[in-house]
Amino acid sequence: MHSSNPSLGAFESLAGQANQSTGVMTIDGAVNKSFIMLAILTTSAGYTWYQMTTGTGSGLALLMLGLIGGFITALITIFRPASSPYTAPLYAILEGLVLGAVSQLMNAVYPGIVMQAVMLTMGVFFLMLMAYKTGFIQANEQFRTIIFIATASIAFVYLVSFILRFFGTDIPMIHASGWVGIVFSLIVVGVASLNLIIDFDDIKQFSDAQLPKYMEWYVSFSLMLTLVWLY
Repeated sequence: MHSSNPSLGAFESLAGQANQSTGVMTIDGAVNKSFIMLAILTTSAGYTWYQMTTGTGSGLALLMLGLIGGFITALITIFRPASSPYTAPLYAILEGLVLGAVSQLMNAVYPGIVMQAVMLTMGVFFLMLMAYKTGFIQANEQFRTIIFIATASIAFVYLVSFILRFFGTDIPMIHASGWVGIVFSLIVVGVASLNLIIDFDDIKQFSDAQLPKYMEWYVSFSLMLTLVWLY
């Protein structure tokens, strides 16, 4: 089994390693951890939003702290899943700093866009959850492979775009308001949405495999990565 989400890989080797003292991962536990992560992120984002609104000057500093610290924390979590009970909540704090600042800046230019983005993100989340629960979309191996390739391709485009900006240029049209930019954005949103199906299925499979208890934090972290990307 492989996952299109880079933070959800092949964890079959962990199956059976849980013991009586540590416990095993459950779906209910993963859901509870996800709500905790969301609450932490929302609180952190609200704080940064307030700092940006009041113009104290600390908002941009918090944004940079969130960007750098969140990136480092995410890498630690991905490569050391056992640390996720500590790093996942920390990531939620740091990512909240980024989202709060960016959201406030966007809302200042396009009033009301943040609420629309939040509602659309939650709408897509529940739509994908229902599609998975009803079996309308199944995360079989072919589906996983397609989404993995699509996600990797988008990541490659973003990486190239990021590098080109250091040389004062960018990939033409994909970030513009023309039809090419709109189509590209729709593709990105579609792939991000379908990644949620992979996340839901991984949570179920990891729970069925009775992976260690700390994986509840890990999968909630991974689910948050997808939601943040979708937002």
